[in-house]
Amino acid sequence: MTDAVPFRAGHVALVGRPNVGKSSLLNALIGQRLCIVSPRPQTTRHRILGVATREAGQIGYLDTPGIHSGTGKALNRQLNRTAHTALSGADVCVHVVEALRFGAEDRAVAEAALAAGIPCILAINKIDRVKDKTQLLPFIAEVATGRDYAGVFLVSARRQTGLEDLERAVIAALPEQEPLYEVDTLTDRSERFLAAELLREQLMRHLGQELPYSTTVEIQQFVSEGRLRHIHAVIWVEREGQKAIVIGEKGERLRAMASKARVAMEALFDGRVFLETWVKVRRGWSDDERALREFGYAE
Repeated sequence: MTDAVPFRAGHVALVGRPNVGKSSLLNALIGQRLCIVSPRPQTTRHRILGVATREAGQIGYLDTPGIHSGTGKALNRQLNRTAHTALSGADVCVHVVEALRFGAEDRAVAEAALAAGIPCILAINKIDRVKDKTQLLPFIAEVATGRDYAGVFLVSARRQTGLEDLERAVIAALPEQEPLYEVDTLTDRSERFLAAELLREQLMRHLGQELPYSTTVEIQQFVSEGRLRHIHAVIWVEREGQKAIVIGEKGERLRAMASKARVAMEALFDGRVFLETWVKVRRGWSDDERALREFGYAE
């Protein structure tokens, strides 16, 4: 009789510079669109847990803001703190890099990840964008040589390739212990939080180059009545001129973004959503530690 394979469980921090596809990778690994995504860097502003329970183990993936250089505003400093805090509390780290791109910020993340004292796996994402796959082998050597990664995996979150091998390596690196969450747990985040994120996703996708970084979303009312949810959301901006841009001519831009956010909420919550939105000004909120705490950024 063979011995039973021990069950493993723990938390896995997905870390990397902005825009390497950490959120898309988490969504692909758990098979659920939990984290918001956009083509813009620094879309992720919070530590978000996504739980995958398998026969061999339970993985609590932690999506994190992109670790970036420079201090910038208080919001930027908070994003870096959030990522480093998630890394310090994890059992395993997955360092996500973009195929054929490895610069100074990637090297800084590698240094922090490998210094955390936990197994660190390298995931090279977006390989579907590389036409000449012979370029990948020297790239792996460039990134991995001299760095003590527990494994190296080529993946595409968008095409969902290479994920099974990555997941097996992650589970093997976790400690032997009982599940940390109920089998049907998806996340520790509330629907209220997820609603704010889905609306903010539309801001990231549909506003101009800089404006999304001056906006945040606060859910001021969230009431559930059976499968119907009444949600009142405020979009905060930093200047009056930004308010007009978010609203758009005759309110058309705001209505369009709110409509798309509502559809995404209904899909995630599996019920009808009545969403009302307002745009208000709070000057300099992104460089105000008190405002960041009020808007839920101090984790």
